[in-house]
Amino acid sequence: MSGSIPDSLPSLPSLQVLHDGGSVCNKPSPSPQRNKVAIIAISVVVPVLVVILLLAYFIWWQKRKPNVQPVPIHGPTRDPEPDNASGSKKGHGYNLNKTENRQFTYKELEKFTDNFMKFIGQGGFGPVYYGRLEDSTEVAVKMRSESSSHGLDEFLAEVQSMTKVHHRNLVSLIGYCWEKDHLALVYEYMSQGSLFYHLRGKNGVSEALNWRKRVQVVLEAAQGLDYLHKGCNLPIVYRDVKTNNILLGQNLQAKIADFGLSKTYLSDTQTHISATAAGTAGYMDPEYYHTGRLTESSDVFSFGVVLLEVATGEPPIVPGHGHIIRRVKQKIATGDIGSIADLRLGSAYDISSMWKVIDTAVMCTADSAAQRPTMATVVIQLKESLALEETREKDSSIRVSRGSDIEAMVSTFRPLAR
Repeated sequence: MSGSIPDSLPSLPSLQVLHDGGSVCNKPSPSPQRNKVAIIAISVVVPVLVVILLLAYFIWWQKRKPNVQPVPIHGPTRDPEPDNASGSKKGHGYNLNKTENRQFTYKELEKFTDNFMKFIGQGGFGPVYYGRLEDSTEVAVKMRSESSSHGLDEFLAEVQSMTKVHHRNLVSLIGYCWEKDHLALVYEYMSQGSLFYHLRGKNGVSEALNWRKRVQVVLEAAQGLDYLHKGCNLPIVYRDVKTNNILLGQNLQAKIADFGLSKTYLSDTQTHISATAAGTAGYMDPEYYHTGRLTESSDVFSFGVVLLEVATGEPPIVPGHGHIIRRVKQKIATGDIGSIADLRLGSAYDISSMWKVIDTAVMCTADSAAQRPTMATVVIQLKESLALEETREKDSSIRVSRGSDIEAMVSTFRPLAR
């Protein structure tokens, strides 16, 4: 600054003169002690805040998870904790401590399966062995194999699902084993094997099921699926409907088994489940496969494929001939039921009963989920089909042939599929 000082400046009452050696920028330097205190305060406060935020997030995340309350099933129980890899029966959102399923040790499995002597089948989870409990109850033991694509999540899902469902057409879970690396599910034994083997003539099954038995089997399976969709507190989508998963008991009573892929709705207002496509080739709903939106109608589609398989005796996919839906629709246009029905049935079936099953199958396998019936409607249709076939069997005067008699009877019943 330069120039003279105004005469009026010294007379200002608020004027103060500072002597700082001529510097206009000097400020007192903070002491080293004060810097040290600030550094210590920051190093303590910041980690504490981080820990508090992490704890708050963890509490919020725990509260937002669905509270799964399994419904216990009948059977003996015991309290000791299993010796498993994680040291607890809690994990992946499941709590097996609250179930009343019987918990077996691996040594017990070895004992009642006679050291896994009798192999009775193979599934996605692993091998299945025959066993007999101390009270002579026959059981099927599903052991998880190391090469299985089904892991702990599928194991826990199956145990959890089976503790919530009770229906005469669903296989009952008796217990489980979760001990270190050993995972096993113990089910009631279904002595007559799967519907798949009865249709294919495998596994010692030599006589093909007649039409009445086939309709009875799919009706009972449909009742099991209808219960999962509408009879539970929250709907359960089975997600792997196929003839391999429909098992038959001593009197050919049908029950649905293998709940490893099933999914449960989280609330009664939920319209679908977002899930990665899973299931078996030939049975999977194409809409679910492309959108990842899983609903009960996905099970309906798969069940429609099962109905076509039961009616024709053919597998869903035949190399060089395409999918069963396309193959059947091509034959429907001709109106010749004989070209569709399983040749092993001969002429021993009611024409109207057969057409009703095929019509129902075609509706179930509609491209759009919105056009498919519910399983409750499917049950009604199959009851009507069964009644028609039972009437035919009772009335010995009714004989069906694949010749002119078919044309005469078809004219009285026009299938919707055509």
